[in-house]
Amino acid sequence: MASFWTGLGLGLSLIMAIGAQNAFVLRQGLRGEHLLMVCLCCALSDALLLAFGVYGAATLIEQFPALDAVLRLAGALFLLMYGARGMAGAVCGGQALVPVEQQRALWPRTLAVCLALTWLNPHVYLDTVVLAGAVSAQQPSKGAFLAGAITASFIFFFGLGHGAGRLRAVLSRPRAWQILDGSMAMVMWGVALSLLWPMVRP
Repeated sequence: MASFWTGLGLGLSLIMAIGAQNAFVLRQGLRGEHLLMVCLCCALSDALLLAFGVYGAATLIEQFPALDAVLRLAGALFLLMYGARGMAGAVCGGQALVPVEQQRALWPRTLAVCLALTWLNPHVYLDTVVLAGAVSAQQPSKGAFLAGAITASFIFFFGLGHGAGRLRAVLSRPRAWQILDGSMAMVMWGVALSLLWPMVRP
């Protein structure tokens, strides 16, 4: 279960960062437009990328043991910097997300936009393939870690999409995003330390 909770925590901390994909899901949720399709597209895409990262990275590390240290350092550096960015948003003030009102789009166009925001975003590959792969290599159970990370994706996307309408007032307040940014930063820093600890402990 420790691996599952690590995957769940890491997945949520990475995916909660405000970005183009999350803003799109939020907007679809506030408008109630093609919501099930959008949430499934994002969650299933994450699941495929996470599976590739977890098992693909593990195979590479077995063939090239030195890659373990490289992935640890790269993952920790990325998390420390990304966490600092989140903490800066928490201290200086977050931004409220407001959906842009547009004419209702047909589902093929909505799906195409959703796929583009997911698969053409380089940060997605850093999060799911590189970083998740590096962390999973240190877990007792890669399967449990993957299950936790995938669960985080489904919880977040469906929670964000279907809860957007009910949380309209909250999500319009910058203070809410400050709290979210701060929480995300703390989790990311914790995972970064867990990556570095085996390399520095006596």
